[in-house]
Amino acid sequence: MRAFAFSLIALLSIVDLVWSQESATPSAQAAELPMFRPALLGQGPNALINRIDEQGLIRNGQKDALIMFMCAVRKTGELEWSATYRGTPDSDFLKQELQKRISPASDLRFIPAIYDHQPVDAIYYGTVTFRVVNGKPRLRIFSNQEAVELEKEHDFIGPQSFFGSDSGFTGFHYPPTETARVQVDGMVELKMKIDATGKLQEINVVSEEPPFLGFGDAAVADFKNAKFIPAFRDGKPVACEVTLPVFYKAAGF
Repeated sequence: MRAFAFSLIALLSIVDLVWSQESATPSAQAAELPMFRPALLGQGPNALINRIDEQGLIRNGQKDALIMFMCAVRKTGELEWSATYRGTPDSDFLKQELQKRISPASDLRFIPAIYDHQPVDAIYYGTVTFRVVNGKPRLRIFSNQEAVELEKEHDFIGPQSFFGSDSGFTGFHYPPTETARVQVDGMVELKMKIDATGKLQEINVVSEEPPFLGFGDAAVADFKNAKFIPAFRDGKPVACEVTLPVFYKAAGF
């Protein structure tokens, strides 16, 4: 009888322990995630840098080149959309190769962004550089588009706007159609100051093309209430001042 009572108590203790662990699982998992983490390229054979065919670029005659890109990374790590732009002269082969690898139709996965200990959908800005050194390819991918940071190859990740979790960012909204009789693509450069917690401190339009069609106002409206995954330098969140491009497609982004 004593043995039975001991076994019953032990069994109840195990059940209680399992129930407690299961009840605590969601919050425990959230506690394990950092406060902030930008969307990242990841590592291993399926990472973007290992998917780009460097030898193919050499065979096609690709010389030194640079191209910038942006993409929407879902909280699952999947891509929702992507775009390439600002390629250096004669960067066509690099552009084609990059477009193929970051197509939403591919099975490429990023490490998703985190804000307030939760995965979030975010906008990733990156730069790919390609050089041929002593006949061998040298490919680099940077998670920012700042000229000084790229030139010195700093460990710097630019701030990333994200969706949900009171971010205030809901995407890119084309200016009201009455602004122009014929819709055209537009591009705006925004200069922003963002603190180490991801709060927007200042925003200004650097340029807009074409002008006088409302693209600058639309870009400011899209970001003025936004919060960001802050910039990271050497693995730590930091305040920054960056210039980010915003694109508007006539048929919608």
